[in-house]
Amino acid sequence: MKKIFLATILFFPLITLAQSGQFFLKAQVSDLNKPLKAYLYYDSEGKSVLDSANSSNGTFEFSGHLSGISKASITLDHTGGGRSKLGDKRDILAFYLENGNTNVTASDSIKHGIISGSRINQQNSIYKAFLSANKQTFESLVTRSIAATPEQRKDSTFRKNLSELYKKTAEERELLQIQFIKIHPDFYISYLALVEVAGPIIDVEKILPLFNSLSVDIRRSEAGLAFEKTIDMAKITSIGAMAPLFTQNDVNDKPVSLSSFRGKYVLVDFWASWCGPCRAENPNVVKAYQRYKGENFTVLGVSLDRAGKKDEWLAAIKADGLEWTQVSDLKFWKNEAAKLYGIRAIPQNFLIGPDGKIVGKNLDGKELSQKLQEIFGH
Repeated sequence: MKKIFLATILFFPLITLAQSGQFFLKAQVSDLNKPLKAYLYYDSEGKSVLDSANSSNGTFEFSGHLSGISKASITLDHTGGGRSKLGDKRDILAFYLENGNTNVTASDSIKHGIISGSRINQQNSIYKAFLSANKQTFESLVTRSIAATPEQRKDSTFRKNLSELYKKTAEERELLQIQFIKIHPDFYISYLALVEVAGPIIDVEKILPLFNSLSVDIRRSEAGLAFEKTIDMAKITSIGAMAPLFTQNDVNDKPVSLSSFRGKYVLVDFWASWCGPCRAENPNVVKAYQRYKGENFTVLGVSLDRAGKKDEWLAAIKADGLEWTQVSDLKFWKNEAAKLYGIRAIPQNFLIGPDGKIVGKNLDGKELSQKLQEIFGH
């Protein structure tokens, strides 16, 4: 099921493995003997930084302060028109920037640059080589998808086969990533791989052992500690745990408490009117509600709609035929109930039993139907 994610620093974070310091970056593009300008883009202390340097012989030098490690990029302006006018075919090299000395050497194009003097980028080279065959498979699927004829794109069998191949390739990538993490527990890149494997909806049983296998330096780093808190939040909403209680206003601005549903099976459904995947999943929730609403089952919708967008929320409720109770504080991703449940992607749901304990979570249409059949016997 597709989901919309909250963009957070956890997906490609700045990780503090050492104290704040200074970086020195030297890029040498040997076959360029004309005036050029290079742009360096990176993050420092939570802020985006764009630096530039001019050169007449292809040598560019940058320096600055970092509080850890940042994803970065160097872009060469071969035309003199400025970075904003370079378009999609810009000459760019993505890498990791860390304190100390880093060198980039290339011939006529920075995008083919070779990085040296950087431990993190050496790790990343090992990581990319480890995943290279899987990456080639994925790229071949992308090429096949782009090259598909109009008739093939209309063919359900063709689409299904391609979708299954994408899924298989993604599953193989995850297995490789887990293997890499176990082989290199002291690599910063292993931490990033783990964050990708975890995704926005964390499976604690799978992710916690992998996190604990990382080196102490990484686990005790600023980003490692933040990720540990995210895992702890996932524990709070694990199956068997008591569902965190909350109260929010319904569509008539009257407070509704989750505790008022005690004694029933209630599906707490996090969604939003602006969320395409949520709207696509709503018919499945409607179907479940209509089938079991007379059997001690109901739904409580929690919307992550924005302030000032109540009309859009109400219109979506009507359009999608959502007959159950709906609540929201109209705080977008800062919805208090969503924060309480650690929501970083929607749609997402939690099935709560009559005793207030979580008995299921992240149930899409088929899974929800199967779970309710298991509970009610039909």
